[in-house]
Amino acid sequence: MTPIALHSENPHYFTYRGRPTVLITSGEHYGAVLNLDFNFVPYLDELQARGFNLTRLFSGTYREVPSSFGIVGNTLAPKPERYAAPWARSNVPGAADGLTKFDLTKWNDAYFQRLREFVSEAEKRGIVVEYVLFCPFYDQSLWDVNPMNARNNVNGVGNVPREDVYTLKHADLLAVHDAFVRKAVSELKGFGNLYYEICNEPYFGGVTLDWQAHIAETIHKAEAGLAHKHLIAQNIANGSQKVSNPNPLVSILNFHYANPPTAVAENYALNRPIAFDETGFKGTQDLPYRTDAWEFMLAGGAVYSNLDYSFTAGHERGDFPVPDKQPGGGGPQLRAQLAILKRFVDGLDFVHTSPSNEVVKGGVPEGAAVHVLAAPGRVYALYLRGGTQATLELDVPAGKYRAEWVNPRTGAVEKPQELVHNGGVLKLASPAYTEDIALRLVAR
Repeated sequence: MTPIALHSENPHYFTYRGRPTVLITSGEHYGAVLNLDFNFVPYLDELQARGFNLTRLFSGTYREVPSSFGIVGNTLAPKPERYAAPWARSNVPGAADGLTKFDLTKWNDAYFQRLREFVSEAEKRGIVVEYVLFCPFYDQSLWDVNPMNARNNVNGVGNVPREDVYTLKHADLLAVHDAFVRKAVSELKGFGNLYYEICNEPYFGGVTLDWQAHIAETIHKAEAGLAHKHLIAQNIANGSQKVSNPNPLVSILNFHYANPPTAVAENYALNRPIAFDETGFKGTQDLPYRTDAWEFMLAGGAVYSNLDYSFTAGHERGDFPVPDKQPGGGGPQLRAQLAILKRFVDGLDFVHTSPSNEVVKGGVPEGAAVHVLAAPGRVYALYLRGGTQATLELDVPAGKYRAEWVNPRTGAVEKPQELVHNGGVLKLASPAYTEDIALRLVAR
């Protein structure tokens, strides 16, 4: 199947299975394949049931430990005997996790079979997989248990500080990286529901730009003889950063914790999809993540990937009660709210829109924020965060319109209105609301 690609008319968005596409999800903490205790079929069923179409997946070249980030039920921290790495274990004892060491020259066939099964099951459900090839080591405990650490392999590779792993300094380590990338590309070449991310949060742990460019080139060369090519994503920054001289092999610009959605405006001229690739660290309530999602997508973003801690081994339907001290939230209620956003955006002719905040000439409540996507004279999609009622002043051309106010928390359509506008500023009064409200204004 032809892989997900940039839309030919508007490369800020995607095309997949012949349709204009945005990617919105609320997914588990990336360990669905590397954690053998995680039953990924009901997890993917839950995403499909919500209408979501993306999952983010770490490759297994990185793992966490139970104490990492204070996450309860962390799917990236499996028990040692339940960790599926891309490399096979040897018969030599002495790895830091208490099991035998890895052989970085031999593949773990069971891992790649599980990987293919996961991507295949996702494909059946219309879910795209962002396959994250590498991740830095945030602290020494993570490097201590990693297969690429010389202590944990029989090959003598990786006798380096954790900050040196993802650089061009060590030819033997780089050869391991390249071999894994080529193997992954070979194993996944037949799937259309796939794109690659070079490295999660490379701005931590010493990951260099030249190494990232090298990995992008390795993917490119590995796919050179293949019928179909997959998109490559690069994780740019937490928050926002204006990208200068983007790598031409990179199609998707990923940002984490990207609210306010400044990253979109700063990089929109690059004509690439811009992704809000990870959320969290705003507590366990739903409101911050719902409002982040609406603001980012109506600012012109193409991807919103919420990190949902209610998915754990044994709770693959996402019904794990998220502890108050968890770094982020999640759960059925939040997923229901994000599904409202997914339906709202899918219902727009978003390919022909662009960020158009200048349409709003007045009427925004004090302290509130507004974001608009518009195809002038045809469709306007507006999101308002803050306030309790607004009478917006909109600069739209004369014509007949249908206005609908949408409650982002419940999905209810409120105050539908057919109207004739004679030109100039159009005043539209919202219903009373709490927290936030959205407007869909469509020419008739």
